[in-house]
Amino acid sequence: MNRKLKNTFSLFGVLVFLIALGVAYIYFFQLRTISNKKTELVKLREFEYDPVLLKEDLKTKLIKSELIDSILSARKFNIPQNLSMLEFYDFITKIRPLFSSDFQTNIEFIEQKPEGEFFFYNYKIAGQGTYNDIYQLIFAIEQSKELKKIKTLNLSNLVASKDDEGIKYLVAYEIVVSVYYSLDNRFSVANLVENRLIARKLSDAFYPLILSEIPPNIDGLLDVQQGAKLLALVPEGAFIVDVAGNSFIVNEGDPVYLGYATRVDYEKNTVKFILNKGGIVEQIELKLTKEVKPK
Repeated sequence: MNRKLKNTFSLFGVLVFLIALGVAYIYFFQLRTISNKKTELVKLREFEYDPVLLKEDLKTKLIKSELIDSILSARKFNIPQNLSMLEFYDFITKIRPLFSSDFQTNIEFIEQKPEGEFFFYNYKIAGQGTYNDIYQLIFAIEQSKELKKIKTLNLSNLVASKDDEGIKYLVAYEIVVSVYYSLDNRFSVANLVENRLIARKLSDAFYPLILSEIPPNIDGLLDVQQGAKLLALVPEGAFIVDVAGNSFIVNEGDPVYLGYATRVDYEKNTVKFILNKGGIVEQIELKLTKEVKPK
């Protein structure tokens, strides 16, 4: 056998070996991979939808979502999802314009606890303010759209004295508040609309019935209880002079120190006042005295 024929058979043998090796690789290795890919392709084709059908399905789900959200929005309270512990600080900052200038507060985070399916943060808020400030704070917390509950409440009276404003009767408070949240969105809404948080004014239950001190006359009003005299009744009102020689024209309803004028009687030449002396109400009447000329 010549050399060319040997080389031809050798190349043919190498070719047969490579073909056999390729067939073995496809049969033993790639066939299983191809089978797995075909199975995966069949599964993917099961979820192959027409884009038009997908858009229609999305519209249907959006309508259902808005319906559920409207039902939750109609509820007085909601429980938010994954609430940050800083949200309560923001809440107090937002309602700050509802309070007077005497209102002061300090917020302290206490703990985080579970309660059934929910969780809550506990905060302690303490400070001082007017009686209506404290009532406004309690009302805003309890009526807030996102569920908050007052767990403990301690109140005490506080007397503050300021040179420019006189004595003020305030209330010191210490409140523990629980702020609830959930790990899912079953009880929350997409667009939160806060409830109405403005409380009506109440009579101050901490204000003393009888004051130990009466407020000073910082506005320079007519003091009718300290030697004031009715000098004349003119069409514009009653002409009155106080003990210091200051003159005033007073009509019915005009304020005076500790009270106001109730009646200017031109027939009887009298002016009547009602005064509140720290809880003690008095009526004072000034009469026009005629000057007796010497004979």
